[in-house]
Amino acid sequence: MHIAVTGNIGAGKTTLTTMLAKHYGWQAQFEDVDHNPYLEDFYADMSKWSFALQIYFLGSRFRQVKEIRESGKNIIQDRTIYEDAYIFAENLNDMKLLSDRDYKNYLSLFSLMTSFVSAPDLLIYLKSDVPNLVKKIYKRGRDYEASISIDYLSKLNQKYESWIKGYKEGKLLIIEVDELDFVERPEDFGLILERIETELHGLF
Repeated sequence: MHIAVTGNIGAGKTTLTTMLAKHYGWQAQFEDVDHNPYLEDFYADMSKWSFALQIYFLGSRFRQVKEIRESGKNIIQDRTIYEDAYIFAENLNDMKLLSDRDYKNYLSLFSLMTSFVSAPDLLIYLKSDVPNLVKKIYKRGRDYEASISIDYLSKLNQKYESWIKGYKEGKLLIIEVDELDFVERPEDFGLILERIETELHGLF
């Protein structure tokens, strides 16, 4: 079983991934943020480091998905390979922070990689509005995220909505998280569990 948690920066992906893995006794696969050699440079100068960052994430995510399928284990994954292309790289290209030449090169590699992997059994999309994202980003206090603009988050949110609307690779569960606190309120986490188990009835 492969469940992936997706959503904008600050939506709560890593927290929910951790909680689900603990609850079900499954293995968690996290986005490589702490050891990413490009992330701080990217937020300081997006146009200079956008291609290197996106290639790094793409390779890291491909490795993850390959390992997930080969392991045969039950996995909860924080973010997917699809977001790299349909959200972040596309948005950087729209904002002229990733050149058309680099973007075309990136998409060619993405297309090749995704031909070798399959989609998660369930995609959980954490839907959040920008003020809530800003609040969560500020609360966790990562230095390199301090420069993220509201405009950037808004554009990412638009990309997420567009991608999710056309998502046909597998089962999809949309959870609106603005009014939820699945860390402090056990009933909110219980509600999420109930919805997941309804979606995957008979597969657990």
